[in-house]
Amino acid sequence: MKNGGFVMDSKIEIYDLIPKQFYPKTEFVKENIPFHDVELVLDTSKIKFPLIVKPDIGLRGSAVKKVINLDELKAYHVKANFDYLLQDLIPYQNEVGIFYVRFPHEKQGKITGIVAKEFLIVEGDGLSSIEELLKANPRYELQLKALEKEYGNELQTILASGEKRNLVPYGNHARGAKFLDYSHLISPELTKVIDDMCLQIPEFYFGRMDLMYHSWSELEQGKNFAIVELNGAASEPTHIYDPKHSLFFAWKELARHIRYMFHISVANHKRGFPYLSHKEGMEQYRLHLEQSNRIVNF
Repeated sequence: MKNGGFVMDSKIEIYDLIPKQFYPKTEFVKENIPFHDVELVLDTSKIKFPLIVKPDIGLRGSAVKKVINLDELKAYHVKANFDYLLQDLIPYQNEVGIFYVRFPHEKQGKITGIVAKEFLIVEGDGLSSIEELLKANPRYELQLKALEKEYGNELQTILASGEKRNLVPYGNHARGAKFLDYSHLISPELTKVIDDMCLQIPEFYFGRMDLMYHSWSELEQGKNFAIVELNGAASEPTHIYDPKHSLFFAWKELARHIRYMFHISVANHKRGFPYLSHKEGMEQYRLHLEQSNRIVNF
């Protein structure tokens, strides 16, 4: 147990529930340990640069960063006032979020939504700087301050015509990724792949898994994909954020998934799992706000 006896959504504890073949090599780093110990973790784990660092308890992609060398990792470690993870860079280019639901008495679950993610990628014209390309896209411009903080003068680089630069290599809506509803691609083949994997995760009945994959056909065959993150009861059916959808569609999908969660909770309660008390819930909320304040402005 962490954080004064309560456990928030510790990523390492979630990864520990997932069979290792389904996610990238991941190591836990405790806040404030000597950097020499971090180097030992790297050497022992064989995680190579470039790699991903991210808070063990995260919030909408805050403080997630791709680091390319030891100096960048040390700068992150010195600044981090939270536990964090080192993670191998997943070698696949495409990302989706797949929402999965299974009732405790059932042997098979179902996919209730798929969201595809377009990364924050700019394409050069041979004349404009990266900053100018960002300003030309209203959605990208919203990320300009964060990108200036991360990239500095590199944003003045002029990309050759047709050259593409992925500035945020992780599919988070709050970090500039565009979400598209791909639920029409739900198929028996994909459902079986996801079901077979989720059945190996103890007591996992409801949530969204973010996956990176090489090609859709290979994903449907259960090949060349990896879990980025697995989210439980706090998950959103993020296909609702497709710009083509209305607010009413979003409300309807949220209500549908809340009903799933309610019925799963009741079924699990009958199996002996206690409900979260009001006191425990408020403590979780307090700790969530505390962690948010640590990482949002990282």
